[in-house]
Amino acid sequence: MRFKQLSIASFILVTLLICSINVKAQDSKVGTWGITTLVLPGDSAHKWGGYTEFQTRTNNVFSQFQYFEIKGGVSYDIDKNFTALLGTGRYTTYDYMDVGRGPTITETRFWEQITSNQFLYRLKLEHRYRVEQRWVNGDYRNRFRYRLNVFVPFNNTKIVAKTWFLSVFDEVFLNNKVPNFERNRVSAALGYQFDKSLILQAGWINQYNYSATTKSDKNNIMLILMYRIHRKNAVQREHVPTTSD
Repeated sequence: MRFKQLSIASFILVTLLICSINVKAQDSKVGTWGITTLVLPGDSAHKWGGYTEFQTRTNNVFSQFQYFEIKGGVSYDIDKNFTALLGTGRYTTYDYMDVGRGPTITETRFWEQITSNQFLYRLKLEHRYRVEQRWVNGDYRNRFRYRLNVFVPFNNTKIVAKTWFLSVFDEVFLNNKVPNFERNRVSAALGYQFDKSLILQAGWINQYNYSATTKSDKNNIMLILMYRIHRKNAVQREHVPTTSD
């Protein structure tokens, strides 16, 4: 069964990557984000965990590839509701009209993060605080992020196997240079947890960017595939199916 689930996950990721390579010379107001995450969560018996995540973005819907990232991190459960994480990632942006000439922007990033969860019967709240150190085309930058993510399961009180749920979040991006406000993301997605490991979400995400000279925003179709690795004889606790982006 686990091999079958991994095969399905791999098929969806490969399909997203293949579809995103179709390059056409036109701009679009709606793009696509495809996110695949592999998570080793902590539990009551194991404090240490981690994750890796792959993401591809397209300028148009499932076409005009323009962005790829790979990242990962090591986490430590301070207690059942607080988790600390150290992460790193590599981010590449392309000109979707000329992908062959290579990335136009490359970024290496490190970050420190604290996540706190509140479980209020059906309402699940996640607060995420992150400090980033970034090297963008060799230029060093700092950034500070806060995200509030709200989860509401429909047919169970917890997000467990065979549960439909709603996920809504808003995230603010700040930096230490004027203008301090850099970006805002808002998203809403419908999700389904098939069993204790496999979770799929589909929805919408808007990213608004701001600088001293330009303002822009774009809507995107978002697809998230998550697979949780469970240790043998682990003491399970309630987790929310959050994206690590």
